[in-house]
Formats: sequence, C-alpha cells, structure tokens
Amino acid sequence: MSKVLEGLKPEKVFYYFEEISKIPRCSGKEKQISDYLYNFAKSRNLEVVQDEHLNVIIKKPASRGYENAPVVMLQAHMDMVCEKNEGVVHDFDKDPIKLRIVDGYIYASDTTLGADNGIGVAMAMAVLDSELEHPSLEVLITTDEEKGMTGANKLDGSLFKSKYLLNLDSEEEGVFTAGCAGGSEVDFKIPVKFQNISGNAYKISVKGLSGGHSGTDIHKEKGNANKILGRILYDFINDVELFSIEGGSKTNAIPREANAIVTVKNLDKVSEKLDKWNETLKNEYTFTEPNITVTLTDLNKEVFPLEKDIFKKAVALINLIPVGVLSKSTEIDLVISSNNLGVITSDDKYIKLFNHPRSSVETLLTKDFIPAMEQLASILGIECEKGSYYPGWEYAKESKIRDICIEVYRDMFKKEPVVSAIHAGLECGLLMDKIPGLDAISMGPDAYDAHSPNEHVSINSVGNLYKLLCEILKRIK
Repeated sequence: MSKVLEGLKPEKVFYYFEEISKIPRCSGKEKQISDYLYNFAKSRNLEVVQDEHLNVIIKKPASRGYENAPVVMLQAHMDMVCEKNEGVVHDFDKDPIKLRIVDGYIYASDTTLGADNGIGVAMAMAVLDSELEHPSLEVLITTDEEKGMTGANKLDGSLFKSKYLLNLDSEEEGVFTAGCAGGSEVDFKIPVKFQNISGNAYKISVKGLSGGHSGTDIHKEKGNANKILGRILYDFINDVELFSIEGGSKTNAIPREANAIVTVKNLDKVSEKLDKWNETLKNEYTFTEPNITVTLTDLNKEVFPLEKDIFKKAVALINLIPVGVLSKSTEIDLVISSNNLGVITSDDKYIKLFNHPRSSVETLLTKDFIPAMEQLASILGIECEKGSYYPGWEYAKESKIRDICIEVYRDMFKKEPVVSAIHAGLECGLLMDKIPGLDAISMGPDAYDAHSPNEHVSINSVGNLYKLLCEILKRIK
C-alpha cells in the first residue's frame, strides 16, 4: 500500500501521523489506538503505563548531561472528532482516514483529518523514537479529550514528576497559548407523544454550512444548522406537523446540517415560504455561509406526527437557547463565554438537545448560563441535565517554560512570537490541578477548520514546529 506522506519532512512525524490515521480513534472508542501506543513504547523498551481509562504514559530517561534538568511532559490526545460530509460512505469504526496532499496541506477525503490532535501525538512519538538531546520525558497521550476531557479528568497525578508541560494541541505556528476556557455540558430532554392521525412525510433540510470548532471558530459568525432549522420551523408552526428532528453530530462542532421530518397541510404555501427562506438566509450569510440552502423532499411514506404542544416546546427551546459568543473581553480580542447547540436527536421517547457552553470565567457558566437554562427548562416543563465543569487555564504572570519558548522562537525565527489565551478547551488546566507546581505552555502548527471535513494542516508548518519543539527540549537543562 503506497504511503501518501512518504518523503515529507520531518519523516518520523509524518510516518507516525500516517500510521495513526489508519487506526479508528473516535472519542470514546480509543482501545485500538491506545494499544498501538502501548506496544510502540514496549517495543522500544520504554517505561509505559496504560491506565484503566486507556490513557497512555510513556517515560524516557534523560539524555547524557540532562540528568538534573527538570522533568518535561509532552502531552497530546489520541482521540479525534469524527465528522464526514453528507452522503459520504465512511465507517469511522473501521475505515482508515484517506489522506491527500493539496498545495502544501494535508487533508482527508470528505472526513475530518484528525490532525487535531494526531499531529501532536506523532510529534511526541517522533521525539521518543529519536536520539535527540532532552531532559527526562513523561509523554502523556489522553483519551476522550474532545467529548469532555474525561481521560485527563480521571488521570492519577501521582504518576508524574514533571515540572514543565509542553501541550501539543494548539493550531497556529508562532503562537504560544498560555491560557484557555473551561466548559461543561447542558442537555435537555423533551418526552414525546404522537397524534393518532397520519400524514405524508416530507423532509426539511438545512445544509451547505461550513461548520467548525465550537471554541476557536465560535466568533466567526458561522451558521448553526440547528438554530436555523428552529427559526424555519417556528415560521411553519401552523403549516406543518413535526414528526422528528435531527441536527449535528458532535457537541463541540458547530452543526453543518439539520433535518426535520414533517407532514404538510398546504404544500404550495410551504414551498413558497421555503423559497423566501433561501433568499433570506443567502442574504444573512452572504460572507460566511454562501453555500447555505434549505430543501423540501417528499419521502413518500406516512408518519404519525408529534402532538402540537411537543412541537411547540421543541421549537421554543431551540430558538430560546443562546448560541455563539455570549461575552467578550473589553481589554483584548478574546471570547470570554459562548455556547454551541451542537446536537439534536429524536426517537419514540424523547427529543434531546445537547449544548457545549465554554467560559474562561467559571461563574459565567455555573452561576449564569446553566441556571438560566435550568429556569428555561422549568418554564417549558422539560428535563435539564448539566455536566461537570472542567476548569480553564488561567494566564500565569510568571512562567519559566513560557520564557524558554519565547527565547528559542526568537533565536530560531528572528521575530517575536505571539503569546495568547484561547477560547477552546485544553487539558492544561486539569493537569495543573492534578500535578502541583506544573508550569505549562501549548503550541502547534498551522491547522485549519478543525472538527469539520475541511480540516487541513500545513506541511511546512509541521516541520517548523517540530524543529522548535526539539530545540526547546535541548535548551531545558
């Protein structure tokens, strides 16, 4: 089997990324990739632990002359967001990611690439499989980062002696991340009841949206297919009856598609309204979502729609849940809090809505957004479940590892790096809680459109970042 990335440099990084891309590793389904990493370490006689949550910890002794240097943790996550374009035949539980190179970038073929965070994993593996000069290393590859950081959350901090943490899960070369948002989950359940009178089924579809990361892309005014469908259904509240509704597939990905199956009272009227909605949405999203479209398809089958009050509750809930940027800093260009209505599902028992709120100020979630959602659920007479809050990472006034990284970057590239905080979630905050005194920084190559089938990563930037990483390790003495 030919290797798509063969010959790219740094060779070991791209070799391991291609190997990783052959292994299924959706969040919550990491057994195969975890075993692969464990066996990788064993075959090189490295100390390795695979804990009960499938996190993998690999330790490598210090190079000669580095015995007294601070222990360094390299950290990445093994899971990936599994998204694909509509109509694409791809089984994430068994099919390898099909890699391709376009104009100096690596893409997948109509699916997410998994550079988030497979590139970070590949870099850590390349360091382990090298003769580089470095301090004692503790390489931590966690599970289930994308769905709630449960791997890092359940980690035993006593297994580590690290003083510095180099997280490899950022997405912009020349930018060192030194702070991030925390987050939670807020889910709603609406019990359903069906009418006794059936009707011919039609599917209303919102599609053509670009999607993206619900943290780093939340400020880009991308369309949320679930929210758009909610607006349309409210306009149709007296023209159709709702049978089911589905939208999105991951809470941390801005939903690209959403569908509702309805019965229609007046087809001509609904079709006319749908044409107007296409005009309205094309106008609203001229610059951010030029390919948005709403369609109506005859399914040629009979269904028994939901009782009207259930329809109204579902539409009201979708439309009243705030999404996008909820608050911003007045000092720097940074989103403080946000929410993503990422997934809607329905079956013969419930309509369920899944949200992923984020904030770098914990109380804006725990004392504001979540209580507001609980009140909304109470008013509508439905269930609301909140997940546990994972901590953010507060920017430190002083950081030795940050100073080292800045100095190395200046020396190598003859320019100043950017040091920033981001609205996405990183595992640094959790790890710093578990390992007292841990000093952290995050870095990564230029990568784009994470959590969407357009995800891609710069080949040249991967090379630059790996050289930077190797030099940083060399300087820590």
